[in-house]
Amino acid sequence: MREAEQLAALARVHRLLERHGIEYWLFGGWAVDFHAGLVTRPHDDIDLAVWFDDHERIAELLAADGWNHAPDEDEDGYQGYERGPVRLELAFLARDEKAQVYTPVREGRGAWPDGSFEGDTAELHGVRARIISLRALRADKSETRDDALVAAKDRADLAALSRFG
Repeated sequence: MREAEQLAALARVHRLLERHGIEYWLFGGWAVDFHAGLVTRPHDDIDLAVWFDDHERIAELLAADGWNHAPDEDEDGYQGYERGPVRLELAFLARDEKAQVYTPVREGRGAWPDGSFEGDTAELHGVRARIISLRALRADKSETRDDALVAAKDRADLAALSRFG
């Protein structure tokens, strides 16, 4: 059931942002599934990257659509929202003077693989979404993680990408 609720929420957010001309990119585990063309594992949340300059507008749109800001204790460079049982996390993007895309965080910058934010789109179970590039997704999932649970998810995601991507 969680899968269906998350996909329905993603479809809803996609329509909302597209209708208002706001760019976003799906990343994380759901991006793996959209690239693979099938759901490969359960997901805790939906991860979207958005331009920091659009944040206030997005927050207003989400609030009007029934989403509540639901911060984590350690939010830095992103914000969490919830609507019913679905969690949405927005990672913020900015560009430096060399047009390098990064996530602004308290102590510096969160890096994104080159070519992350191209025009990739995909459809899964009738839901259409903008997604980070496959090359960038593979690079992100190949990074070493300190958290054992996150590292295990990344290994599973890489295995799924090698089978389907």
